[in-house]
Amino acid sequence: MKSIQSSTRALLCLFFWPAWLQATPVVDMWQHPSGARVALVAAPSIPMLDVRLEFDGGSRRDPATQAGLASAAALMSQRGLAPLGSEPALDENQLTERWMDLGAQWSASAGVDKLAFSLRTLTADDVLPAALALAARQLARPPFDAPAAVATDAVWQRDRERMAAAWRDASTQPATVAGRRFAAAVYGSHPYGQEATPDTLAQVSLADMAAYWKRTVRACDAKVSLVGAVSRAQADDVVSALLRHLPQAVCAPLTAVPEVVPLAASTDVRVPMTTAQAHVLLGQPGYPRSDPDFFPLLLGNYVLGGGGFASRLMAEVREKRGLTYGVYSYFAPGNHAGAFTVGLQTRPDQADQALALVREVVARFVVDGPTDAELQAAKAFMVNGFALRIDTNRKLLDNVANILWLGLPPTYLQTWTDAVQAVTAADIRRAFGRVLQPDRMVSVVVGGP
Repeated sequence: MKSIQSSTRALLCLFFWPAWLQATPVVDMWQHPSGARVALVAAPSIPMLDVRLEFDGGSRRDPATQAGLASAAALMSQRGLAPLGSEPALDENQLTERWMDLGAQWSASAGVDKLAFSLRTLTADDVLPAALALAARQLARPPFDAPAAVATDAVWQRDRERMAAAWRDASTQPATVAGRRFAAAVYGSHPYGQEATPDTLAQVSLADMAAYWKRTVRACDAKVSLVGAVSRAQADDVVSALLRHLPQAVCAPLTAVPEVVPLAASTDVRVPMTTAQAHVLLGQPGYPRSDPDFFPLLLGNYVLGGGGFASRLMAEVREKRGLTYGVYSYFAPGNHAGAFTVGLQTRPDQADQALALVREVVARFVVDGPTDAELQAAKAFMVNGFALRIDTNRKLLDNVANILWLGLPPTYLQTWTDAVQAVTAADIRRAFGRVLQPDRMVSVVVGGP
């Protein structure tokens, strides 16, 4: 066990590590011998390393009857370790203590598109090798890899009941109800609209998690992003250490996930609920992140509803009519077309008026686009705020991982502000006219009689 002084030193570095900022970070990208794709931003001034590993195993690949499988596996992977060689099994308390002794951090999560792991550690010789060895075990030997030895059904039943209780509690909240009904109407049968429920979680077993892990966590599919005090050669060694226990083979292609189907007609969903405020959502499928009009859509949405008090929607719905305290819009692009959403809260007796006004503002913006003054203000906000997108290592790692996941060029961050400045009002009108169809949107109102 590490000394108290060593542990204290590591923890102090973790929590008081100053942000590293470089105006135009250089991203080095290559393919590891295992087939994994790697991206590195070297930050040698602080002896720390942040690593993100991502695999194509998000909830979009969950069977409909087992929605929540990916999230359950990510959660349970942190409940212990199966034995590996001479290394004994660890239960969840022993595993937590091991990470605390190292002064390092490890986490796992599953989103709609990917299964992700994060590691933060010192690069000191007495810490980094041990942290990498422990992380490699977490990738290759989760507790459900040997159910009888570590992860019992009782552990999963405990966590499953916690998830089910959280779902039931959320079901009493109007915002949650609105979001669920909205997602179901926007995505239809597409996996983006699937939701983990107590019923679907009840269909997930430890054996299902083990099978999911085997087909998802593969070295040849890994995308590994690193930010910290390592060279390219050292980063390659880090990747080798992390993936050492995973099968080293050429990956068979994963089954393709279908695209989100555009809406054929508008839909109006009303959910009666006794609430002081009605929750109102309006939207439709938007665009995938690979869309070439990403920047026109980003800037256009800032003008429409993403810019707070600088937005059209806020000016029309709040400032001029006083129908709400706040209204917003956003796109959620992913591997597939994520939803375009407008949201607000208002008095139940004003819901129809507010919804009609939002429809009108959106429809008008799709046709007219921004004024020159609005576009210049949006550009100024984006360009001047760019430094805040990479002002910590965690934010920088998020951006590097995004570049690697989407196959963007390594110069993406260096050319980001130029791409913003190049957008014209005509670009925004064209992009919004192509992506949005105001006459075919889903509206959801939760609250009121």
